[in-house]
This record gives sequence, C-alpha cells and structure tokens, in this order.
Amino acid sequence: MRILIATAGSRGDVAPYTGLGAELRRAGYDVALAATDTFAPLVRDAGLEFRSLPADTGERGGTGKRELMRTAAAFATELGQGFADAVEEGTDLLLLSTTTAPLGWHLTEATGIPSLGVYLQPTTPTGDFPPVVTGSRSLGRLANRATGRFALRMADRVYEQAAAKLRHRLELPPASPSEIRRRQEQANWPVLHGFSTTLVPRPSDWRSGLRVVGNWWPHHDESERLSAELEDFLCAGPRPVLIGFGSMASGDGERLSEIAVRALRRAGLRGILQAGSAGLAADGDDVLAIGDVPHTLLFPRLAAVVHHAGAGTSAAALRAGVPAVTVPVTADQPFWASRLATLGAATAPIPFRSLTAERLADSLEQAVKQQAHSRAATRASKHLATENGAGRTLKIIQQLANE
Repeated sequence: MRILIATAGSRGDVAPYTGLGAELRRAGYDVALAATDTFAPLVRDAGLEFRSLPADTGERGGTGKRELMRTAAAFATELGQGFADAVEEGTDLLLLSTTTAPLGWHLTEATGIPSLGVYLQPTTPTGDFPPVVTGSRSLGRLANRATGRFALRMADRVYEQAAAKLRHRLELPPASPSEIRRRQEQANWPVLHGFSTTLVPRPSDWRSGLRVVGNWWPHHDESERLSAELEDFLCAGPRPVLIGFGSMASGDGERLSEIAVRALRRAGLRGILQAGSAGLAADGDDVLAIGDVPHTLLFPRLAAVVHHAGAGTSAAALRAGVPAVTVPVTADQPFWASRLATLGAATAPIPFRSLTAERLADSLEQAVKQQAHSRAATRASKHLATENGAGRTLKIIQQLANE
C-alpha cells in the first residue's frame, strides 16, 4: 500500500508525522510525506519519500484580521494546486492533517483514493471546551458548541476560493467547503487525533468516527547523542531550565534573550536557551545557547521547560515528566497552555505580550521549587507511556485496508 501523508505549517505541524510515517514504513508500507521544502531533510532523515508543497510566500499586508484571512486564503489556494500535483497515480491512502484535510477531501472525491484525518488539534465542536483557536475558558456547553461551529465557518471561508479552484481543476461540480464537511460527517469520515487523553479526553458528544489515539512522536535516530558541549554543561551543576519559543517570535531574539537570562539569574537557576526562530543567545558560564536538539534526549535531564505551548513541545515536556512554564503566542497555544496548567504540570500561562523577567522568574521558582508541578508532570508521563499513537494508527489503517 502506498500512503501519502500531507501537512502544512511550522516544524511542529510536520515533525510528528515523521514518527508516524516511520512506524508505517516499518510495517511494510510505502510512505511519502508532503510538506514545504524547508522540511525535506526532516522527512528524508526518517526514511520517508519527500514531496514538495508550496511555502507560505504571501506578502503580509498587515496584521489585522481581514488581512490575515486574505493571506491565509491566498496560501490555501496555492497549497491546493500544489497538493493536487503531489498526489501521484498509485497512491492508495491519503492521511490528511488539519490544514490539508479541507483540500484533500476534494482529491478523494475526484480520484476515489480513500482518506482519513490525522489531526494534531481537536477541531470538531463539543460542549466540553471552546474551539482551540479561541484559547478562551469554557463558555458553558451550549456556547462552546456554538463557538465551535462558528470557528469551522471561519475556516471554511479561508478555504472557499481554494476549494472552488481545486474542484474546477479536478473537473468536479461546484461545492462549498461547508457542504463537503457535511458530507464527510454524514459518511462518518474517520479522524484520528494525535494527542494524549491526559490533556484532552475524548468528548462524549463526538461522533463515533472521531478517535483520540495518543501522540505521534517525531522520528529521531537511535544513534543520535547530545553534543559534548551540552553534555558537559548538563553535568557541570544542578539540572538547568530550557527556554525556547520554537518557530515563534522571529526577530525578537535580543529582547527575549535578555529577559530569559535576567529571569534565570533572579531565580538562581542555570539555563539553556534554544535559539529557534527568535535567535536566542546566551552569555556567561551559567547559560548555554543551543540549536535544535531532540526533545526526547534533552527534556528528561531538565528542571523545567519554558516554551510557547505548541502541541508537540507541550506533549514532549509531559512525556519527560518535567514541569513547564508556558508563554503562549498564538493559534492553539493558549489552549494547550491552559490544559497543562489545569493538569497541574505547568504554572499559570504568561501571555507572550505580558512576558517580563520578573514574571518569568516568579513562575520558574514555582515550577522548580514547588514539588506539586513535578508530581503532576510525572503522573502525566506515566499515562503517556501507556499510549502508543503510531501503533494504534497502524492498527486502524490495517483494519481499513482489510474492509
């Protein structure tokens, strides 16, 4: 069976699928992963075939909601055309991320290739919580469901133009994204969610085709080791704190580095700054700056992790049993930050715009010195160890193949 996994977004939107793809490949499937060119090395390192999708090259005309919607819609249109090019003859199954599913549905209709959703976020409306993109507190069951439906309508608007162009190219009759979504719901289209039930238990008001299977962990080479410099730093004193913002906060490195170093010294902690897109840098013997390092090698050796609360980093810190201080920036990050805090595995979130050295130092002291956060993270870690997201996904695909 030839499987194509398609995703679009930042590193956190791509890396989990390298682990899922590697698991499917070990089971004998021929697996390709379609993403933007930046992630070609990541995909190939996992032993998967890489297929190119267009990058988000749209000039951002501003940061207002209307401009952002327009930019997103233009990107979705370009993505749709690129996605159609990436689906080759002989593909037997499409695995579609949250960002590619609204396009993949049309390809499934045109080609007859079966598909299923592999989502990193819960997007289906539920009474249990509001939509992840709002990041707000629960509004009550009725309002949660209503805002969930509204969020889907907003997403439909982003994909409207892309869907129309793609359907024209595929010689399909016109159909709006919302119409296609209704058809998918009626057909009980399967969607697997790659996050832990310890963070988001499966809502009881979801239809039967929606499952929570556990995390898909990024592929990493078993022979990989931490650098000698990082090993020496880890061994040179008490467990340090890692501070990083992933692909967020680009161009804000100088200010963030200063805040991070001041906060660490105020809290009396050693630190590791992960450069990321912000370009964090360090000075002094008590702080080390590093580039990309597999979470699975580094996180278990830390006192705490300060991160932007992306889905992947949030799960990685929990897996390592390490408490977190979250500084959510945008999109689904406030949602995961709030989930970690509710679980007790993180301090109350510090919104990115409100970040100061004083607030960060106070939260770090809480996370490292109050054992409650460590205990909650350890409990969650034990739960995550019982879940096998890639293994469960493989079983479901095998069942679908036999039907």
